[in-house]
Order: sequence, then structure tokens, then C-alpha cells
Amino acid sequence: MKREDRKYYELDELKEKAPKLFGVPTGTKLDEMFWKVDFEGGRPVKKPLGGIPYLSIINLTGIPDSGKSLLAEQFALHQANQGYKVLFVTVESPANFLYTSLKTKSLYLGLDFERISSNIIVVDASENAELREDPRALMDTMAYAIKEKQTNNVIIDSITGLYEHKEMMARQIVRQFFNFLKKWRQTSIFVSQKRSAQGAETAEAAGGLAVAHIVDGSIVLDKKLIESRWEMSTYKLPIGSVIRTIRIDGCRLTGHDTRTWVFNISEGGTIEIVSPLEDLVRGGGDGGNR
Repeated sequence: MKREDRKYYELDELKEKAPKLFGVPTGTKLDEMFWKVDFEGGRPVKKPLGGIPYLSIINLTGIPDSGKSLLAEQFALHQANQGYKVLFVTVESPANFLYTSLKTKSLYLGLDFERISSNIIVVDASENAELREDPRALMDTMAYAIKEKQTNNVIIDSITGLYEHKEMMARQIVRQFFNFLKKWRQTSIFVSQKRSAQGAETAEAAGGLAVAHIVDGSIVLDKKLIESRWEMSTYKLPIGSVIRTIRIDGCRLTGHDTRTWVFNISEGGTIEIVSPLEDLVRGGGDGGNR
């Protein structure tokens, strides 16, 4: 039997196909929150990866208005400004609104929007029922864009919008896009919605079993309204404040910070990760959008 016809490999045979382990920068503190272990003088040394793992598919999830799309857009802007091509599949917001959002954030961050504009390619599935309802049609369109524009990264915002009324097929649909992006060697972000009733600590908080068990890692964003004196005392914030948190829920490709971190959303709509939640509770951190 020819090697290409076999359905098994000796581990050493995979060496040439194995991806290198390095980070793809997000432009946020997340770049310091994934790490790898190098050996120096025969001893293991933990070092920041510098971004999400190369060729990983990361699930970015949370309740509505928790900052998912903002973080995905910030990643797209940072990569495009660095000269890398990004394919942005917008399922929720029409492409002209995405343009306005990206331009506003770009100006706020002091980035070169002309350079960015030539490096972000948009597939608008928000107003195209065929692309939303037929995974094969969408993947064919994406494949053409990836090949023609030589993209490095893909964002789908949101993957949930591709199965919002057919959740029984969710695993099948997510797996198709996962395999597709692995084949095309794209570092990718899936934005996914979770229901407000799902606790932030549950598996469903990572977008449900359909997403979290398939992707390479999950990042969970959450927000909490300070409503009681006990919460005022705990979080050192006045009633009515909103505290926003982010945590890496898991990553099978590399080590990562397991703590919950506080982040703010700037006036320009960008993500600023501030400090671990434990520091805020102890009174040594800062956080919360007031």
C-alpha cells in the first residue's frame, strides 16, 4: 500500500508536516498569556508565545455585548497593519458597517488604515442567504479568496450564525469549517454566542459542546453588573459599574494563563486587558467600565 493511501502513520512520518510553534500577535495582552517551554542549559524555561498559536483555530465566546467582535476586529487590524492578509467572514453585521467599525478602531489605535484596507478581504454572508445556509457555498467562496489573496488568517463572526436555527447540525457544521481551515493552513478565530443563562464556568460558556470540543482553544469573555453592596465591597466598584472579564478556557496546542483577567473597552472600542481579577478583589488592580 502506498504511503498516501494508508490511514495510519508512524509518528516520525508526521515530522515534516508538523507546524512550528510560535505566536500570531493579537495586539493585546493575550500575546503574553500563551506560552511555550524552551530548554536552556538543560532546564525548562517558560517563555511568552507572542500571540495565539500559529495555525490554531480559537473559539472566542461570550454573552451578547461582552466584547467578542471587538477583540476579533482588533486582531484583524493588528495583523493587517503588520502586512498579513486577513479574510473576514461577516455573518452578523453587513460589510459596510464592518468597514466603519474597522476604520474607527484603526484611527483610534493610530494604525495605517490605507495599508489595512488592502490587507483585509471581506466575505459578506450577512445579507446572502445562500452563504449563510449552505456551508459548501461559503467554503467555496472562502477558498477562492484564500487562494487569490494569499490570506494568512480567517475570522468568522459569528460561527453561531451559520447554524442558529439548526443546532442539531452544529457539530457537523463547525467540524466542516475546522477541517477546511486546517487544510488551507489559516490561523483562525471563530466568534460564537452563548446563551445568557449559561454560566461562565460551564462548558456551554465556550460556545457549547459543538464548538469547544472541536476547536484548538477557547477564550471566554463575560461581563457583570455590580448590583449589591456585597459586590461593591468585593470588586471595589460602585453600584451600576460593569466589570468585564476574559480568560483562556483551554488550549490543546500550548500552555496558557488559566486566571480570569479584567479588561476595559476603550472609548475607541478596543480591548485593554488590565489585571488578574484576583488583584482587583484584593484591591491592587484596576478595572470596570463605569
